[in-house]
Amino acid sequence: MSLYEMWKNYIEENCGTPEDQNDFWEKYCAEEKTLYQKILGEKITVISGKVEDLAQESEMIPPQYMGFIDGISESLITPIDLESIALDSEVKLEIDFAKLYKNMLAVPAEWLYTLPEWDNFFSAEERIELEKEYKRSKTVVNEVKVGRNDPCPCGSGKKYKKCCGR
Repeated sequence: MSLYEMWKNYIEENCGTPEDQNDFWEKYCAEEKTLYQKILGEKITVISGKVEDLAQESEMIPPQYMGFIDGISESLITPIDLESIALDSEVKLEIDFAKLYKNMLAVPAEWLYTLPEWDNFFSAEERIELEKEYKRSKTVVNEVKVGRNDPCPCGSGKKYKKCCGR
């Protein structure tokens, strides 16, 4: 069984009732926050080593650490195959912090993207710009459609249906 499958089973085992589910995610999010505070605070751009050792270093059990890897996987410079990771696997996680920040905005993980440790990577202005980029990427822009009886956009002066609309 891969570590990723163990992570999914771990979630299922700990989320039987809505109360259990709430407790599980609160605990996990608190541990995740602590891990991100360490990464951002110490300016760690590359995390490498055996998964089991990294989990121990982060004071998490391996399936929980796999949850962290699952969460950060879309923010890595080099993609990682989650299904192939085992306890003794060597991993190298090169973090793209701009992408990570935008992904935290997308979740939305307010407890993570509001961490003061982000000041180590981005100024307040840069974070505002990243937020604007994220919001722009989610904005739908509808093109102006030319109606049949509107003037033709080519500038001929004819109605669209008599000119380019044929």
